[in-house]
This record gives sequence, C-alpha cells and structure tokens, in this order.
Amino acid sequence: MTDKSALPDPADFAHVTEWVFDLDNTLYPRHTDLFSQIDKKMTFYVRELLDLDHDAARSLQKKYYREHGTTLQGLMLHHGIDASDFLEKVHDIDYSWVKPDPALGAAIKALPGRKFIFTNGDTPHAERTARALGILDHFDEIFDIIAADLNPKPAPQTYDRFLARHGVHKDKAAMFEDLPRNLVAPHALGMRTVLIVPNNLDEVLDEVWEHEGKDGDHIDHITDDLAAFLASLTA
Repeated sequence: MTDKSALPDPADFAHVTEWVFDLDNTLYPRHTDLFSQIDKKMTFYVRELLDLDHDAARSLQKKYYREHGTTLQGLMLHHGIDASDFLEKVHDIDYSWVKPDPALGAAIKALPGRKFIFTNGDTPHAERTARALGILDHFDEIFDIIAADLNPKPAPQTYDRFLARHGVHKDKAAMFEDLPRNLVAPHALGMRTVLIVPNNLDEVLDEVWEHEGKDGDHIDHITDDLAAFLASLTA
C-alpha cells in the first residue's frame, strides 16, 4: 500500500505544468492562524446583520460554511447580502501574522510551468497574503471568488470555470488544498491532488468535519510541509 504522506516520486509529477494552490491554510501553515482573524470577522458580520448573540451567529456562520462551501454563499442565498461589502469587511485583518517563507518561494519558483492561486477568498486578500509570504511574484494568475461568479469550491462547475478561464490542461495539472472535500472535483477531472495537513494531525481543530475524507481515494498525496514537498520534485 502506498504511503501518501511519504515524499513523492518526482516521476509522479513529471507531466505537471499547471500548478494550482489554494490560499488559506495551504500556502501558509494552519498554525500561522491568519484565518482565525477572518473567522472572527465573519461571526461579527453575521451577528450585526441578523442581530444575534455571539453563539447563535457563530453557529449559523458555520452551518452556512458547511452547507454552501462558504459563509458568504449562505448569506447571499438566505439573506441577499452584498458580496463586496462582506469581502471587504472580513478581510480587514492584520497580515503581519504571515512571515516571509523563502524556502517556499524558491520551491514554487523552481516548478516548471504556470502557477495559480485558486481561492474562495478575493484577489486583494490573496495578493496581500502572498506578498507577506514573499511569493506573490511567482504566480501567473489568481482565480478568486469573484472570478468564480461567487460560486465557491467544492462546486464542480467552479473548477470547470477556472480551467476554461485560464486554458488550464487538467491532465497536466496538480492541485494543493487543505480541505479534502475541495479535492474531489479536481481528482475527478484527472488532476493530481495533494492534501495539506497541520503539522500535528492530533491537534484539536475548530471544525473537525473539515478534515472528513482525508483518507479518501481522491487524494493522491498528503504533506504537512509544502515547501519540502515541492522542493523534492525539482531536487
């Protein structure tokens, strides 16, 4: 049985010329905890919008996230909110929490072909985060929730939209993600899939369900060190 968490055989990625990366908790490690700021902002947004107490707002926020892919999608469907207002407010955060990652930058730069950020957030958030990491210049394009017509991963049509918009060859692509459910569609399309997990798999996570399916057949590789994983492909 193949050990999905072992460093990959570079031959498994020899065909890849399209490198697709999720942003939050993927290009930076979960322990950076940047997304916790966004999470709190979303709870506050729901609380203010619907005049709920904190616990009720957070429960509804997480319900929409699980059922619709993003809290934003749930709020648009059920409450008709303005997406741009939501995105601006929840991404008003302190990016100094993200530190430069020269090793990751060098590993991404060395990859042959095109590199993309594919995020359920918006482009300004992706740019600020990647700039803080010191890796923004290594990417060719960012495909964000606006480009996805506000339809988030894991919706299969969103991956189709990404592929068509950028002329990505799915049989030459690899996708890196921290949520197992967001790798189902890419795997079905024929993309090589890599799941990014926390350094300590036993740590208590805020949303345990997020990691359901991490042992599924739709995941080709698993790593808790993206920089080392990528560096092994071009060593």
